[in-house]
Amino acid sequence: MSCDFFRLANSGVQGLMPYQPGKPIEELARELGLNPDTIVKLASNENPLGPSPLALSAIQQATQDLTRYPDGSGFRLKSVLAAQLDLSRQQITLGNGSNDLLDLIARCWLAPGRNAVYSEYAFAVYPLVTQAAGAGHKVVPAKDWGHDLPAMAEAIDDKTSVVFIANPNNPTGTWLSEKQITEFMDQVPPEVLVVLDEAYCEYVQESVYPDGVELLKRYENLIVCRTFSKAYGLAALRVGYSLSSAQVAETLNRVRQPFNVNSLALEAALAAYSDSEYLAQSITTNQAGMLQLETEFRALGLNYIPSVGNFVCVAFDDAEAVNQQLLAQGVIVRGLRPYRMNQHLRVSIGLPEENQRLIDVLQTVI
Repeated sequence: MSCDFFRLANSGVQGLMPYQPGKPIEELARELGLNPDTIVKLASNENPLGPSPLALSAIQQATQDLTRYPDGSGFRLKSVLAAQLDLSRQQITLGNGSNDLLDLIARCWLAPGRNAVYSEYAFAVYPLVTQAAGAGHKVVPAKDWGHDLPAMAEAIDDKTSVVFIANPNNPTGTWLSEKQITEFMDQVPPEVLVVLDEAYCEYVQESVYPDGVELLKRYENLIVCRTFSKAYGLAALRVGYSLSSAQVAETLNRVRQPFNVNSLALEAALAAYSDSEYLAQSITTNQAGMLQLETEFRALGLNYIPSVGNFVCVAFDDAEAVNQQLLAQGVIVRGLRPYRMNQHLRVSIGLPEENQRLIDVLQTVI
């Protein structure tokens, strides 16, 4: 008699649905018989420039030592980050992408009988890691597609251990000012950890956008998460890092896997972080692409949510039908049904010709 191992899993896991990533180019090519070279992917907020040449060179050199385990402490990368951010190495935790860090945070501070607070339309990983830890969740209704921080402060109770805040928010692209964040932090009990997820911070050009590193100096209960997947172009290698008090980082390291960031990723991250020219080009390309898409969306009479990330959400009367027609034409964007944003598609900013391909196809389908 076979055993139902799913039913033996903890109740939090039983209630989960797997995270749905953007459709890979190869998968769409197989499904529809398309030439993968003709497919444009604007679904996963990836950097359209390709990796930094310095990162590619560093990876090539690092392949000489593939028989060796990585530096489990990430000493060199932590040292560079610490020097640049004016922190100590002991305040930095490395992750297999920032998602890994979100999971580590949940494993450390969430459990049955505790809860996490986060916003409606916030990053899908927040409920996943919360529920997997067996904790409760308090989802606060969004305000203008973004975080309603006063309402989130009110939602905190004596069972709240963690608050997740994405700034800018994924998938909506909305953002919070320094004043909004500090007013919120001043209301949060000191025993409640606030996770400030800054995965897209490098793209933000707003003058009143807060610097999470500076906020760390004021709030010991703050954890700032960042990544090399977006502006630094290393999504495939999975390198993220969190910044916190040394005590919080030491706690995270108790559950972190010893070699969670591989050697090639560590070397590539070091090289990419030093490539200021590449980062500037990433930001400039994103700004131009955002302007290009917003201008064309307005010309087509489409409503969109203003964004400061490397993506923009655009509304349609029947978003799913439009999504299927785009896929049939070899253009991959992100449907937002998992976020209950059924009338929106999220479009990542691509190269000018990729953005134009999307617009050309949209003109034929809407």
